[in-house]
Amino acid sequence: MPDRILSPRVAVYTGTFDPVHYGHLDIIERGCRLFDKLIVGVGINPDKQTMFTIDERVEHIRAVTAKPELDNVEVQKIDGLTVQFVRGCKARIMIRGLRTLSDMEYEFTMSLMNLHLDPEIETVFLMAKEEFSHVSSTLLRQIASFGGDLSKFLPEPVRSALIERARRQTPPPNAH
Repeated sequence: MPDRILSPRVAVYTGTFDPVHYGHLDIIERGCRLFDKLIVGVGINPDKQTMFTIDERVEHIRAVTAKPELDNVEVQKIDGLTVQFVRGCKARIMIRGLRTLSDMEYEFTMSLMNLHLDPEIETVFLMAKEEFSHVSSTLLRQIASFGGDLSKFLPEPVRSALIERARRQTPPPNAH
């Protein structure tokens, strides 16, 4: 018998969210309809160089989810392994968004490892809507660094924050 009480109606959606974009928000909104409570866990991926601090990313997600229809969303920082975070939230479900076949391969491997680390935690995959299947935070940071239009991909105030951060971090043209 497990030594903890787990709620089947609480799910956790984790990621780096650098920056949070409409594809992420779509998964959050859909997760909110499926579960009584959705905890968005903002983490650090040692393989990724982030543009925003973890505290900034948490604040961005809180700002864009501050709507009555998303009142069952809670945003927290992750410190450690995702399965430990999920366990600490007393949840049994991790939500993951899938955009492409390469996402599936990566997420499948991660879900198998997570099952080995904690067999009581299940992963639920939500397919990205077609209009978001090509959107990634990495691409949006690149578009921002070249001054491209981000209005179709990012909500305010995240869009303004990304444009400002990219403007400050991008070297001037011909600065070799």
